[in-house]
Amino acid sequence: MLPNPNPMTFIVLSLGVSAFILIMLLPAFLELKKPRDAGPRTIMNNIIAIPQLPTIMEDEKPILDQALYQKIAEILVVLPNLEA
Repeated sequence: MLPNPNPMTFIVLSLGVSAFILIMLLPAFLELKKPRDAGPRTIMNNIIAIPQLPTIMEDEKPILDQALYQKIAEILVVLPNLEA
């Protein structure tokens, strides 16, 4: 803590904290005053989202084989025990 607190110490400390907060929040205030982009985007509710499934080529070998699955399973078994 402060060894000898006096009113000047509190004034300097409060001004320092206030200046720090102002400097950290100044970009946000300026962005609100003069935004860089055109404004809010419109959300279109009538678009049907189609999930994209990964395409599998027939000549490709599977990336994950049984040995790799076994290694991943061994690693995942250890994770719940890390909390204890």
